[in-house]
Amino acid sequence: MVALVIAEHDNASLKGSTLHTVTAAAQCGGDVHVLVAGSNAGAAAAAAAQIAGVAKVIVADAPYFAEGLAENVAEQVLAIAGGYSHILAPATAYGKNILPRVAAKLDVAQISEITKVESADTFERPIYAGNAIATVQSTDAVKVITVRATGFDAAAATGGSAATETVAAVADNGKSAFVGREVAKSDRPELTAAKIIVSGGRGMGSGEAFKILEPLADKLNAAMGASRAAVDAGYVPNDWQVGQTGKIVAPNLYVAVGISGAIQHLAGMKDSKTIVAINKDPEAPIFSVADYGIVGDLFEIVPQLVAELG
Repeated sequence: MVALVIAEHDNASLKGSTLHTVTAAAQCGGDVHVLVAGSNAGAAAAAAAQIAGVAKVIVADAPYFAEGLAENVAEQVLAIAGGYSHILAPATAYGKNILPRVAAKLDVAQISEITKVESADTFERPIYAGNAIATVQSTDAVKVITVRATGFDAAAATGGSAATETVAAVADNGKSAFVGREVAKSDRPELTAAKIIVSGGRGMGSGEAFKILEPLADKLNAAMGASRAAVDAGYVPNDWQVGQTGKIVAPNLYVAVGISGAIQHLAGMKDSKTIVAINKDPEAPIFSVADYGIVGDLFEIVPQLVAELG
């Protein structure tokens, strides 16, 4: 058995989600190969070759791979799919855009957002907003899998010495073209990669009130997040959203301020190592998953926390 991991990268470096996906691939048994499809992506390929446990890095380089358009990357995956027992990608927007196309063309069922590998053909994945875990066994010749990064430790980024092979790039299929990208800029850590996250909910009351969380996030060097209710209310941008329909996170510390704890939000953060909840409602569902809970007025408690942190 040989597993193929589709690397998520920006041509210059790998995304952290790739390291978690390599761990899942290794647990499937057999060698692990990594596909880097990009444009002038030598740096990303070199980084992939250093990942512990990777046996081979396959590089497909062409200008039309520069932005990771799913139509072209999927065709490249299909071009080299023969001989692989497992094809995996992170369960991010990138992976979720590519792998359904691959699964459809291979005429197999995709196994989505796995959190555990039980054996080469059996996997666990959350269902019902994470309230139940399904054990899925696949009889398909090729297992096409997206991996929820929070379910697996990251593979060591160094220590490997994989061979690198360059393959012919498939032709541009012309079905899509990159138009532009607007990237939110922030001095804070990226939400899905942050070790500490401070999130606010509808209990904040307004977008202006979110500013009370900034000193706490600054003290902790934390990313800032929010519940869907706060995002839908227009308090903060969409890219702050944590939850089933937002970003799935598992930081070392998650501070939930004014978040009631709807099932959809819990699905996105309950795997955090330590959860601290601040809410005036002692019956708020967030307390059911919190390691530490504070019942009270967040507008009094948060400044006190900041003062205690010095």
